[in-house]
Amino acid sequence: MNNETKKIPYKIYLEEHEMPTQFYNVRADMKKKPAPLLNPGTLEPMTFEELRGVFCDELVKQELDDTTAYFDIPQEIQDFYKMYRPAPLVRAYCLEERLQTPAKIYYKFEGNNTSGSHKLNSAIAQAYYAKQQGLKGVTTETGAGQWGTALSMACAYLGLDCDVYMVKVSYEQKPFRREVMRTYGAKVTPSPSETTAIGRKILADHPGTTGSLGCAISEAVEAATSREGYRYVLGSVLSQVLLHQSIIGLETKAAMDKYGITPDIIIGCAGGGSNLGGLISPFMGEKLRGEKDYRFIAVEPASCPSLTRGKYAYDFCDTGMVCPLSKMYTLGSGFIPSANHAGGLRYHGMSSVLSELYDQGLMEARSVEQTEVFKAAEDFARIEGILPAPESSHAIKAAMDEALKCKETGEEKTILFGLTGTGYFDLKAYEQFNNGQMTDHIPTDEELAAGFAGLPRV
Repeated sequence: MNNETKKIPYKIYLEEHEMPTQFYNVRADMKKKPAPLLNPGTLEPMTFEELRGVFCDELVKQELDDTTAYFDIPQEIQDFYKMYRPAPLVRAYCLEERLQTPAKIYYKFEGNNTSGSHKLNSAIAQAYYAKQQGLKGVTTETGAGQWGTALSMACAYLGLDCDVYMVKVSYEQKPFRREVMRTYGAKVTPSPSETTAIGRKILADHPGTTGSLGCAISEAVEAATSREGYRYVLGSVLSQVLLHQSIIGLETKAAMDKYGITPDIIIGCAGGGSNLGGLISPFMGEKLRGEKDYRFIAVEPASCPSLTRGKYAYDFCDTGMVCPLSKMYTLGSGFIPSANHAGGLRYHGMSSVLSELYDQGLMEARSVEQTEVFKAAEDFARIEGILPAPESSHAIKAAMDEALKCKETGEEKTILFGLTGTGYFDLKAYEQFNNGQMTDHIPTDEELAAGFAGLPRV
């Protein structure tokens, strides 16, 4: 059935019985696989035994498996998903009208849950596997707070302890996000902190630092590995997280297929890669198998430009250099984004899966400045009625740019982007923008060189 014979509704919802029952692993269709995680001491690929001291056993298996295409979603996770999924695929009729573009614009809205973002998709999976293993609790890091909120919700549901190390600048700027986590039973510590050896070292080396995701990861890993019955979980970057987030793309594809819609351009914001990787997975699978062609665009902040200005190299996933080495586009694990960078996506590296796909030329990347991002966010809020997360607004900006190009050329392209969540806890950043106090910081080549200088020799 084509678009002409069936009017596309504003919101396309799947029925519960149409929801995916398996996660899709895009690595299975990659001819050239992402490079393996390396042990920083031996520079040999990390083994199951080495990783299981940090991560849950089942998650380690998922992390290391690059040949199994589909993983069954356990029934308990499927049942939890029904609380807030299926998520709507929205036809942005109002935005199309305002832009006067012949392009058709769709967005997958992942903000319809208390955590306010897509992060809950992986949080419940990771907490479930921890519970199945008989663990007492998990530790993690969070930047803006979406991941910490999502994990605290999942842990509360399953009766697990949840320790969150929150990047200090966000801890101070986003007290309400912190309080939601505490409401769900999580213990929240500003990072870097005095509670871990690595936190004390970072504070000694960088007095007054506002922190970074890399710092918080180091603390969370130390907190997990130094206590019996705890494991560390991560909200982005890792291949297992992209696997769980494939639920986004699978639902999107099912909804589009229902109405005979094929996107030409698929756009996602990119920090560590969980939302972009999740959204594009099934479409990228078709491209890798030679079944269809799509244009994929990763959008990142100009102040933390790992894909557009980073190096493709092995690097530590964390500032404290306690995690395995991952081959990725990176700015160096010592890179700490400017404190005035309020738009999220502050991680120094990129998922090894997305890095490999980008290196092979299968997707493109662009960086945008945060004042432009917030302008797009404001326009979107006024036209489409949703206050978007700053992170999501990077994708909104690119989608609007592509739609305006179609206006110039007259092409009727179909544009799909990921609206990862809502911006209600980001009002401090919106306040800065509304007051005209927001600035753009683009790191100089010299600043980036300092980060690259710390890359390990592999």
